[in-house]
Amino acid sequence: MTYWAQLLHFYQPPTQTHEVLERVANESYRPLLGVLREHRAAKLAVNINGVLTELLLAHGLRDVVDGLRELAERGQVEFVGSGKFHPILPLIPGAACERSIRENNETNAAAFNQSWNPRGFFPPELCFDSAIASPIAASGHEWLLLSGIACPADWPIDQVYRISAKGQTLATLFRDDARSNRISFRETDPADFVDDLSRVGAGSLAYVLTAMDAETYGHHIRGWERQFLAATYQRIAEQPPEPQSRSRSRVEIVFPSALVDLFPPGPVIEPLASSWSTSHDDLASSNPFPLWRSPGNTVHELQWEYVDHCLGLLELAQRHATNAAARQFADIADQRLQPALHSCQFWWASRRPMWDVPMIHRGFLLLNE
Repeated sequence: MTYWAQLLHFYQPPTQTHEVLERVANESYRPLLGVLREHRAAKLAVNINGVLTELLLAHGLRDVVDGLRELAERGQVEFVGSGKFHPILPLIPGAACERSIRENNETNAAAFNQSWNPRGFFPPELCFDSAIASPIAASGHEWLLLSGIACPADWPIDQVYRISAKGQTLATLFRDDARSNRISFRETDPADFVDDLSRVGAGSLAYVLTAMDAETYGHHIRGWERQFLAATYQRIAEQPPEPQSRSRSRVEIVFPSALVDLFPPGPVIEPLASSWSTSHDDLASSNPFPLWRSPGNTVHELQWEYVDHCLGLLELAQRHATNAAARQFADIADQRLQPALHSCQFWWASRRPMWDVPMIHRGFLLLNE
């Protein structure tokens, strides 16, 4: 048996316009919900950052939130935790990291009710270094998803590695970067993908985990939710009872959490600091987060200098908030700063090849507030 787990990452920045948000909902989110409703055996892990949950509710798109909740209630969606405003967790102070995880949980628990019970955690952009393991474990999550490039050991298909997290361990699942990217860049089709999955493990128990932006389906690639995802679900449902040869296996769709339950724990490892956009060349040049804080990128340097300035101002305001008025203003500054830490402003300044002055400026305006 080859177990296939898939995670989709739903996210829009706090600066997103109503026009774009509605277009993404129409092109991607609603069609995805339709595919899942039609294929009742399909299972999907969903990371939806709290900022998008709030945006959908505020912009009259509640049906997307309700649809995800209903699919979770009938056993087709597994929610995973993250940071509320999609910050790059390794690049912000530890207290801000803890707060982002906590507030994401609070926002989504209020929206999704009892269906919100995340066992797993998706760090935004799969950006990881060892410092974020402890706050993730302390917040009650049992497993963590990382990019495949972070794996420092033999590639796992029949065991689940662990990482240390302040006296405990976190199960660690790795995204199959190659297979995920073939889907994201339309370099495979349902027949080839399912056939490829059937060969993993050469007939023995094995697993594959793919992860990508939810917006890949329908928004980035028009019709891909039908041409690939629905067709893949259908092909898996129509598999013959027995594989065609001993070197192949039947494919079964499961949640990522099921992989932690089905496969034995592997040894404790130390994943590499990285993201799902990090290359081997980036690792060799000590540049683990190239799209968000790249050495030699002058705009990144200026952006993070200003972030540090704002963090310092807030710490100063909180320290000297000795009366009601001062505490009020410090609280306002604190609330304003959380969305200002979102990742997109740095991504658009990366020049790999993303470059958008208005998006950079919107992030700057949030910090200014």
